[in-house]
Amino acid sequence: MIDLSNSRPFASGGNRHCYQHPDFPNRCVKVMLPGRVAELRQRAPWYKALTGDSRFDDNAREVAGYRQKVLRNAAKDSSVWDHLPRWYGITQTSEGPGAVSELLRDEYGTPAMTLETYLKKFSLDDPIRGALERFSQWLRATGVLTKNLLPHNLVVVTRKGQEELYLVDGLGNADFLPLSEHFAVSRRRYIERRIEKMWKRIHWEISDRHIPWKKAERL
Repeated sequence: MIDLSNSRPFASGGNRHCYQHPDFPNRCVKVMLPGRVAELRQRAPWYKALTGDSRFDDNAREVAGYRQKVLRNAAKDSSVWDHLPRWYGITQTSEGPGAVSELLRDEYGTPAMTLETYLKKFSLDDPIRGALERFSQWLRATGVLTKNLLPHNLVVVTRKGQEELYLVDGLGNADFLPLSEHFAVSRRRYIERRIEKMWKRIHWEISDRHIPWKKAERL
């Protein structure tokens, strides 16, 4: 068991705390916030609340994301890992089950900043525009399936002198019927929709945000 009782998270999202692994400094341990699964279930529509806890558990969804066909069939040196942290599975911790993956760092050794933070600091400059284009091409080439590509779920890492993006959350298929998991045409269409929505969200992030994202997303 991983003892996190004396550790402080280096980052926290809406559903999980992120800790540095106490025994493997280059690994990250993500743990659900206490009571969060029950809270999400209580807020969900009745038909969703009837499903199991895994629907509301980000760790369980991450396991499912890493089990998708493209990643199951990938060799360890495959290009599918060019924009994903390495995955080490679920391990019990003092704070509950923890999803363990590679901890991505910047050139100074600190956890890599999110794309959301980068856009606030530098806007959509040429280095990050290039990184977004390469990330999009990687999605098309590999067929890796993701949910909505949100800026706070992507981190910026310098590789070979240029900025690259890594997806640290939101891996998996968001469709109710997972046709994109089995059919190439459905997969291509699914991925293009995700890329299009990613760019739409980025342009909203750097705008004056005069309308909320949910409204902008519908337009």
